[in-house]
Amino acid sequence: MVPESTLTDVTNIAHTIQLAVAPVFLLSGVGVLLGVLTNRLARVVDRARPLEERHHRASGAEALDLKSQLQSVSRRARLMNTAIALSTCCALLVSVVVGMLFASAFVHFNLALPVAGLFILAMLSLVGALVAFLLEVRLATRTLRIGPKEPG
Repeated sequence: MVPESTLTDVTNIAHTIQLAVAPVFLLSGVGVLLGVLTNRLARVVDRARPLEERHHRASGAEALDLKSQLQSVSRRARLMNTAIALSTCCALLVSVVVGMLFASAFVHFNLALPVAGLFILAMLSLVGALVAFLLEVRLATRTLRIGPKEPG
């Protein structure tokens, strides 16, 4: 026969695993978001390199146009960096939440307040990352040019 305290411990651990599943799914989603953000940043960097090379050789109106494009690309890169940093903070905070959920199964302290606070901070970080991503997408579409450049 299994002692009742062992069954209670196993039940507590099983319940903790159930509680940790939702944040782990969130962590998975944030990981996918980080992949999207880093790919987008790589595209921005790839776009900036030839613009910088052309800018060094250009003069007059073309140089001004390239400078404007480089400023836009720079703003986009900063927004992507912000989104990546905030997403990473969210992932770290969610990881700490999961760790604290498991710690609460073994440590007999009430960790509800710190867990809730960290989860709220994680959500605020995620919201900030998504806002930065949205701003970058809007900036990218605003500066989008399709077709040949109009003369003059």
